[in-house]
Amino acid sequence: MEVIAVQKSALDGMKNDIKELLELTEKATRKYTPIFKEEQWLDNQEVCLMMNITKRTLQTYKDKGLLPHSKLNRKNYYKLSDVQALLEAGQPYNTVENGFIHE
Repeated sequence: MEVIAVQKSALDGMKNDIKELLELTEKATRKYTPIFKEEQWLDNQEVCLMMNITKRTLQTYKDKGLLPHSKLNRKNYYKLSDVQALLEAGQPYNTVENGFIHE
């Protein structure tokens, strides 16, 4: 076992720094909490599994504006309701009107 001696003032300073960091983290997450509580959000993998599509097809849906998405920290998220609406509308990649031709 290794023992490290630290002055009380240094320890108190570290405690204060940790408290400030915790407060900043809570403040930052408070900003996004209402967004995520209103609706369930899915990431790329969850959408692909739910719709039984590839990541490339999902990218095409985003590019064509068929599936709205939001970006948070370089990661895409999709509202569950938007994914369900697209599923209920049928298979968009089977229609010529949307620019897709299923082979």
